[in-house]
Amino acid sequence: MLSSTVASRSVKIMLPRSIPRLSKVWIPSGGFAVPGIEDAHSKLVRAGFLRQSHAGIFHMLPLGKRVQDKVERLVAKHMEESLAASRVSLSSISSEALWERSGRLQNIAPELFRFPDRKGGAYLLSPTHEEEITNLVAQTVRSYKDLPLRLYQITRKFRDELRPRHGLLRGREFTMKDLYTFDTDLTSALDTYEKVRAAYSRIFNDMKLPVLAAKASSGDMGGDLSHEYHLPSPFGEDSVITCESCDYTINEEIATTKTVHEICQPDHVGVWRAITKDRSTLVNVWYPTRTIRMGTGQVRQYTNSDINIYAIKHLVPDLDAAVSDATELWAAATEGPDATAKRLVNLFDSRLPPSFSDSLEGTASLPMWPQTVKTGASTLDVQCHGSSTSGGQPSNFIRIRTGDNCPQCSSGILNVQKAMELGHTFHLGTRYSHPLSAKISLPPPNSSEAKPSTGDSGTSKIVSMQMGCHGIGISRVIGAVAEHLADDKGLNWPVAIAPYTCIVVFAEDNYDDAVEVYKRILSDSGGQDERLDIVLDDRHKSLPWKLKDADLIGAPVIVVLGREWRMTRRVEVQCRRLNIKDIIDMDTLPSLIAALHSRL
Repeated sequence: MLSSTVASRSVKIMLPRSIPRLSKVWIPSGGFAVPGIEDAHSKLVRAGFLRQSHAGIFHMLPLGKRVQDKVERLVAKHMEESLAASRVSLSSISSEALWERSGRLQNIAPELFRFPDRKGGAYLLSPTHEEEITNLVAQTVRSYKDLPLRLYQITRKFRDELRPRHGLLRGREFTMKDLYTFDTDLTSALDTYEKVRAAYSRIFNDMKLPVLAAKASSGDMGGDLSHEYHLPSPFGEDSVITCESCDYTINEEIATTKTVHEICQPDHVGVWRAITKDRSTLVNVWYPTRTIRMGTGQVRQYTNSDINIYAIKHLVPDLDAAVSDATELWAAATEGPDATAKRLVNLFDSRLPPSFSDSLEGTASLPMWPQTVKTGASTLDVQCHGSSTSGGQPSNFIRIRTGDNCPQCSSGILNVQKAMELGHTFHLGTRYSHPLSAKISLPPPNSSEAKPSTGDSGTSKIVSMQMGCHGIGISRVIGAVAEHLADDKGLNWPVAIAPYTCIVVFAEDNYDDAVEVYKRILSDSGGQDERLDIVLDDRHKSLPWKLKDADLIGAPVIVVLGREWRMTRRVEVQCRRLNIKDIIDMDTLPSLIAALHSRL
């Protein structure tokens, strides 16, 4: 007589090979001690989605690859269906000479993985592909008739992050979707930009993520119009400002607030000191430590942690923002034959009494300097930025707080929240097309589109293409969603990108029944739930172990064949995110799964 174990294994072998089973998937879960507070990245590792190979570099395992594939398919669908974009695959290797032509090589050189070939040629691993795609199009497209052009890729990128952290959120190797758009004129390019923004909204809506589209700085990318797409999270590295009354949504880097008159007494003045990267300039930011708001009498306290670094970098672009206390560095920069100290910059917040800024005008004195640290040279070029900007606006070096007044509407109150960036859209204009000679020939003003003339009616006009680049961090989406939805039991995935949308969990003696449940769900759904992705957990583990692992993996819906199934032939349906645990008949199971999927 066969043992029960052997018998159960023989039944398992008889299962139809087309039915997805977890026993056929490599899921190296477990084996990791759970820390006191386990973040989502640790759950991804423990659940068997990924493993770290080097600092900031990860291997995707089968479960992680399933999530990544679904994110990629969803994004690709909208690129092609919503924007009629064609997919390409650009080389990961680019030449330094091309980046020199665009003028970007030196600006981001520290973040590049650079290497020579055996002939001494200078190359790099691309962190982004604006140079390569522009060069490709410049060699191929010549006429306005070839535009508009939409090209996208989903590929690996590389950036030598100084401090890789937060798993997939800040790595040195990552997967991104890049869309590059080429138009004939500014009007067409801006219309394309809005279509891309609409497509991004649909992508994140399909994942049912509460993403904020925030106006942002274009930074080193170039251009003068961009938006970031943020998922609110206390683990985010960015701060997004929103108004409770209007559509004001903006990154903290460029946010402003409505001016409210605040009174500061002369004895409530603080200073935050910084230094430039070349150690040539000391920056003193003078700010109020305590104010009283006119009209309301509200008292506000400020410390160094309230300083707005972005406002200061606007005036001192070379500021070393990584330095929290510049006094020792400045003292060292003023001594010896290699002294680098040359300039002293005083910045005054508009809330300070005018008498205070007047007292420091043109002097190299350093009030409130630590007595234990040398003040250094007194022969310095002294620059002072008064209490108003060049545009006449009050100088504000204090970060926006929740409760500040909205600058866009009359009565709105601002809210500040941490967020994780998932994507970014840029209108580039001719930032890359001009230096890389991506030009097209336009017809003469008096000619028809069908038959441009270069005769008596005029001559063709050569112009640089109007460009846009639009990215979504595929691997970043995985890390951010995991962080956003995870709870103490495990991960939680939106149905659109879950490795499996439904796991059927059962005891080992219910293999045949589980197969019938699987077939019933598929047949009764009639193909109407296109995201339905069921798997049987047929691993040789106990039922409680399987249930715990299904929670850790983050299955949106779990169907359990347990005690109730043996007694009444009914199944238990669990949905942790919606706090649902119901015992139902088989007849209603497919419709309930479909209903849950539509909400997740």
